[in-house]
Amino acid sequence: MPVSKDARLALFFILLTLLLHWIPTGYEKRHAGDAIRCQGEILEADDSRVRTYGIVSAGIQRLSIRIADGPFAGAVVEAHNEMLGKMDLDKRFVVGDRALVVLSLENGAISHAIAQDYYRLHVEGLLMGLFALLLLSFAGWTGLKALLSFVFSGYVIWKLLVPALLSGHDPILVGLLVVTLLTGAIIFLVGGLSRRAMAAFLGAQLGIITTCLLSLAFAGPFRLSGAVIPFSETLLYSGHAHLNLTRIFLAAIFIACSGAVMDLAMDVATCLEEVVKADPGIGFPQALASGLRVGRVVVGTMTTTLLLAYSGGYITLLMLFMAQNIPMISILNMNLVAAEVMTTLIGSIGLVLVAPFTALTGALLFVGRRKNNTAQ
Repeated sequence: MPVSKDARLALFFILLTLLLHWIPTGYEKRHAGDAIRCQGEILEADDSRVRTYGIVSAGIQRLSIRIADGPFAGAVVEAHNEMLGKMDLDKRFVVGDRALVVLSLENGAISHAIAQDYYRLHVEGLLMGLFALLLLSFAGWTGLKALLSFVFSGYVIWKLLVPALLSGHDPILVGLLVVTLLTGAIIFLVGGLSRRAMAAFLGAQLGIITTCLLSLAFAGPFRLSGAVIPFSETLLYSGHAHLNLTRIFLAAIFIACSGAVMDLAMDVATCLEEVVKADPGIGFPQALASGLRVGRVVVGTMTTTLLLAYSGGYITLLMLFMAQNIPMISILNMNLVAAEVMTTLIGSIGLVLVAPFTALTGALLFVGRRKNNTAQ
C-alpha cells in the first residue's frame, strides 16, 4: 500500500523531532555538578527557623524527606528549604507534599539535600495527556499532525533557538530562521503539501517579515532596552554579559505573534480555497476580493488576540496602577508598559497585514491552478 505525501512528511518530522531530542545543547553539564534530581515525600516539616513578616515568610525550613525514585529510592534524608520572603519564589512544604529534591553526592553517597520545589511533573503529564486525547478525538489524523507540530516546536525552541541566543548569535537572524522553520513545519504538517498550505505559508512569512521590520523601525523611537524582559538582568549576571538584550526583545516581538499570524493565514487560505472550489470559473480579481472579504471578518476578531494575551499576563500590574491612582500618561510612559504597547501594536499590525498578503498569494496560486487544469 503506497504511503501518502502527508504520511511521509509526518514521518520526516517525527525523525527530525527524535534527532532534536538527542542533540546536545552544549549547556547540559555546565552547572549540573555531581548531583541528581528525584521525587520525594515530605515526612516532617520544622518551621522553627522561619519568621513571618506580614504576608511573607523568610528563613530556613528543615525537612525530613523519603526519596521516592532514582538510585536512592526509599532512603530518608534531611533537607532544607530556604525562604527569601518573595512570594513568587518561595514555597512552604507541609507533611505529605511531594517535592523535587536535589541530592548532592560525594564519593557516591548523599552529602546534602535541597527541596527545590513542589513536584509537578505528574500533573503536567496528566494535562498534556488530556490535551493530546482531546485533540486526537476531535481532529483525528489532522490532530495527530497538529500534536506532532506542537512537540516539534517545543524542541526547536529549546534545542535550537535558546542555545543559539545564549551563544551570542544575532537574535533577529536566529529568530527569523527559527520562525520560518516553525511556520513551514506547522502549516505544511497541518495543511498538507498543498497550494492552500503554500498560500498560508507565504502570507504568514510576509506578515512576520513586516512585523520584524516594524520592530527594528520603532526600536529607536520607543527608547526601550531588552532589560524589560523578565529575568534579563539575572541572565546577564549569570555570566552572559555579552548578550544584546535589546535585539533579543525585538526578536521576541515577531516570535510571540507568529502563532496568531499562522492561524490567520491558514483561515484565509482555507476559505479562499473553498471559494475557488465552489466557483471554478472565478477570475483573479474576484478571488482576491473574496479573500480580502474573508480577511476583514477574521481580522475583526483577531486584532484583540494579542491585547488580551498580554494584558492577561500583566493583570496584577494593571490592578496596582489603578489601586495607586497612577495617571494614564505616567502608565503609558513606563518602560514595562511601553514595551507591551509596542509588542501588542506591532504584532497587531502584522496580523492585519497577513490577511491581504494571504489573499493575494492564495488568489495567485488557486486561480493559477484553475487555469492549468483548464488547459489540460
